[in-house]
Amino acid sequence: MTAERVNPPELSPPAGFSHAVVATGSRVVFLAGQTALDVDGKVVGETLPLQFERALTNLLTALRAAGGEPADLARVTVYATDVADYRIHAPELGRIWRRLAGRDYPAMAVIGATRLWDEQALVELDGFAVLA
Repeated sequence: MTAERVNPPELSPPAGFSHAVVATGSRVVFLAGQTALDVDGKVVGETLPLQFERALTNLLTALRAAGGEPADLARVTVYATDVADYRIHAPELGRIWRRLAGRDYPAMAVIGATRLWDEQALVELDGFAVLA
């Protein structure tokens, strides 16, 4: 895939995301929402950062199984049950993202959710990638 990250100077400088991603490739991978589920289907991690790390790991595991890499991500949506808590932990979440997925940021959004499918889940990530 080739991806052009577009961050116009007329918009606020992005931090941890890209305003737009122009992706070209031959396959699109749609990634289902991933929470902090372990292989037994149980939510692990008591804190937002711990759950975010596991949810992102799960998302990247699905992506790699489909033949992609983190740089192939064109769009990721984060659903958080507490956006204020997400903002407080944003620097730590950014470090987790960079360690696991690098600095080729997709277009992203964070959306507040009353609750997620698993009641114990604090965060869920979904998205899509474009592969060469």
